[in-house]
Amino acid sequence: MTRMKIGFVTPGSYPLPSVGSSSVERVVEHVAGQLATRMITRIYGRSSPRLARRSDLRGALCVRFPAANKGRYVSLVSRSLRSFAPDVIVVENRPSYVLRIRKQNPNARIWLSLHSSTFIRPPYMTLKCFKLCVRHAEKIIVNSSFLRDVVAAKVPEAARKLHVIHLGVETDRFPSQYSQEGLMRRNMLRSKREWQGRSVVLFMGRLIPLKGVHHLLHIMPELVKRHPRILLVIVGSAFYGSHRSTAYTRRLHRLGRKWKDHVRFVPYVPYPQVPDWFLASDIAVVPSGKREAFGLVNVEAMSCGLPVVATRSGGIKEIIEDGGTGFLVDPAHVQADLKQRLLTLLEDEVLRISMGMRSRERVEQMFTWRYTGERWLELLNKS
Repeated sequence: MTRMKIGFVTPGSYPLPSVGSSSVERVVEHVAGQLATRMITRIYGRSSPRLARRSDLRGALCVRFPAANKGRYVSLVSRSLRSFAPDVIVVENRPSYVLRIRKQNPNARIWLSLHSSTFIRPPYMTLKCFKLCVRHAEKIIVNSSFLRDVVAAKVPEAARKLHVIHLGVETDRFPSQYSQEGLMRRNMLRSKREWQGRSVVLFMGRLIPLKGVHHLLHIMPELVKRHPRILLVIVGSAFYGSHRSTAYTRRLHRLGRKWKDHVRFVPYVPYPQVPDWFLASDIAVVPSGKREAFGLVNVEAMSCGLPVVATRSGGIKEIIEDGGTGFLVDPAHVQADLKQRLLTLLEDEVLRISMGMRSRERVEQMFTWRYTGERWLELLNKS
């Protein structure tokens, strides 16, 4: 039997694999790898001096092109796609690429995989242009029901093309702190960082206003007063793979200096190091704004056995079981609710442990890359 051929087109923003890439590249790597066991998968990505022109990536062939000029990048990818002749072309998170690839591959079946609502709105795209992209896409894959509803509200005729497939996490790379392996590593990490006796609340992500880190710093006075052992660890920078500062990051550091014994900033860390920060912590906090479509950080924290306190916004509420794996807070009263829920967990170890264990169970049931791959296979086999 002839195997189906699938071509994944990345935005070309970062090389793949890359320790400093965005979540889009990581998702492509895992989805293509899952499908590679059943189909012939090829990833089209950005070139890098340290990477070969072509190489195997989790069983998929990754072909790389220069991406300094986006128009040239898409043109080169389109030419390679014609040679490969995939049964389905999947364009990742850049709706405008659908039109460019359609122009050079007029008979191709093109699917659009959206990771956020960023590139379906101005200044990146007009509504008229997005409607045209929708018309030329056979199916549109979104990572949450929230994002599905956003797209359907903008372009009602897209509704029949929309399919929700949640994302996953590598549970072996993000071990539970309640496993033997996880506990041993957690104890080693906490000893090395001198975190013994501290209650560690972790934020992991980009330092941009949408992620809401300022809310955490504003409630620190009351958290420290009620729970003097608290340590807020903020891991991340404003940009992927960079330590460059912005007006917002400088503001955060000014706020944090007032509580130097209770706030620690850690600049952007390479992705392979991310599991260790979750594993050594007690609570994860995700105070994101309303446009967070999914948030891999939620399932990564849950995989390590952490309860998560996050805003009831975007696709986050599809991941966290309020009162079961953590707490969801009202975006309209984010600081008051964050303070209350964090204190509840800081002061109740039994609850913290039970929620953390339930977090890991929920990930194993619903948010593994294997589960994500199975949903993709179902959709491809129906097409």
